[in-house]
Amino acid sequence: MAEEKKAQVEETTEATQETAEAVQEATETVEKVKETAPVQDPKEFLENFNWEKYEQGIEKVEDAKLEEFEKLVSENFVDTADAEVVEGTVVYLTDREAIIDINAKSEGVISLNEFRYNPDLKVGDKVEVLIDIREDKSGQLVLSHRKARTIMAWDRVNAAHDKEEVVSGFVKCRTKGGMIVDVFGIEAFLPGSQIDVKPIRDYDQYVNKTMEFKVVKINHEFKNVVVSHKALIEADIEEQKKEIISQLEKGQVLEGVVKNITSYGVFIDLGGVDGLVHITDLSWSRINHPNEVVELDQKLNVVILDFDENKSRIQLGLKQLEKHPWEALSEDIKIGDKVKGKVVVIADYGAFIEVVEGVEGLIHVSEMSWSTHLRSAQDFVKVGDEVEAVVLTLDREDRKMSLGIKQMTPDPWTDITTKYPVASRHKGIVRNFTNFGVFVELEEGIDGLIYISDLSWTKKVKHPSEFTAVGETLEVEVLELDVDGRKLSLGHKQTTDNPWDKYEKEFGLDSVHTASITEIVDKGAIIEFNEDITAFVPQRHLEKEDGKKLGKGEEAQFKIIEFNKDFKRVVASHTAIFREEEKRNVKAAVKRQKASADEAKPTLGDANEALQALKDKMEAGKK
Repeated sequence: MAEEKKAQVEETTEATQETAEAVQEATETVEKVKETAPVQDPKEFLENFNWEKYEQGIEKVEDAKLEEFEKLVSENFVDTADAEVVEGTVVYLTDREAIIDINAKSEGVISLNEFRYNPDLKVGDKVEVLIDIREDKSGQLVLSHRKARTIMAWDRVNAAHDKEEVVSGFVKCRTKGGMIVDVFGIEAFLPGSQIDVKPIRDYDQYVNKTMEFKVVKINHEFKNVVVSHKALIEADIEEQKKEIISQLEKGQVLEGVVKNITSYGVFIDLGGVDGLVHITDLSWSRINHPNEVVELDQKLNVVILDFDENKSRIQLGLKQLEKHPWEALSEDIKIGDKVKGKVVVIADYGAFIEVVEGVEGLIHVSEMSWSTHLRSAQDFVKVGDEVEAVVLTLDREDRKMSLGIKQMTPDPWTDITTKYPVASRHKGIVRNFTNFGVFVELEEGIDGLIYISDLSWTKKVKHPSEFTAVGETLEVEVLELDVDGRKLSLGHKQTTDNPWDKYEKEFGLDSVHTASITEIVDKGAIIEFNEDITAFVPQRHLEKEDGKKLGKGEEAQFKIIEFNKDFKRVVASHTAIFREEEKRNVKAAVKRQKASADEAKPTLGDANEALQALKDKMEAGKK
């Protein structure tokens, strides 16, 4: 605090010394003026001198003259006791101060710091001042231009805003989002967007400059003033714009300046009117960003392609000023020729190759490989690759060209019957699944299909993913070959013996096997005889001899009651085993009973004897 007070005292002392020096300088100036002023002729003075009044020591003044004198004093001299703003004239300038004449008994002094906004201040300029100190220690009249400007500032700012007048302001410094401008002694805000019609990249170039502005907004509550220099420029540009727009025609070539660059195009200033060159109209070649072709503030010629009814949206072109590359394409290029180019764009359906600058051909993904199993174009090429291809189609009128890479190598189907005859066995890679089968690639360009029913002799495969995986190697056998349709039918199970031929004997009808119940289902149960053979046991065939039914995990004997090799269907029964035994027992019992009955049954001879005895007995009775 002591150091701050000391600095303030030193600053005050220095200011006092400066003021005293200025006063001394001003006094010397006044003396010089007096010396150069015309001196009255002594003869004329003596002739007109009133000796009588001099001797008496009085001079009577008429009332009319006294009124005239008072009027002259009020009109020509300032009452230094007033705190009003008055107008003064700069009569002398030093390195630090300005001497101002306000028609008082002495000239006043103002520091040049108060005129920073007006660096062109000169002797004779009229300025507004406020009497700050009527008489300082040295008897000097001290004035303030800053205070006078502040008092008058708000009235002037409001008037300028209401009348839309142009005001002059001094740019003091930069601030966040814009600049601080001194207007009539008030600090106004100049937004960065209101400095110029084009984007400003260097704000510092405007600092310490005097510019013209328009007052666009006043906030009386917070004493904020917003000014705009852009509004003045726009007014001038609007007139130019109307004139330019009225003369616009399609196909017209104009000179413009690059005003702004975006990812989708370039805005060109045509002298008050902006037009857009879309990125596709910058160059016949493909570009990733407009800054590959143009740069800010660059001057260039553009052609008007189109505009709306009001001509407020103008579409421009740059590449149209050059000859189309297709027109310069050599007539020697024809279908079947080999060409080299660079990959410029990759899409899902293919890749675009720039054969010569501005001329592109499309390689469809189906023309990248002989394989019928289509993949993404990115699996074959990437942007920037140099590739060689064959011209498949060429339309110079529509400017279209299709190319092929696979044509650079022989078609693998040419000698397919030699390499892959029916019944031959090979190894292939699983490339893709469908609900009905598996696509296996035998070599680049040759794919075959294994139907789901040809995957396994024994397993019931619901989906191929249950049996194999993409990328796995499978051994296959060629089942059918369609050369014209370029189709191969393959089988995997055919590479092994059919175990059902063996199982047909082992698990024939009425054969009995021991197994456990592995699963209970709605209509019966499932049993497994081995890893290949599973059998179904109907609900009524699960009944045991005691009347109860077999449960999950119970082991028992089962009799095969149905075996179908073609449909891989096996049906077994536990009940049939003891029921068959019961049937045999019943048959044996019936047989034994019949034998006993036969033994007890009388013979014919016995009957005859009985009848003869009875006859004899009857005849003896008659006698």
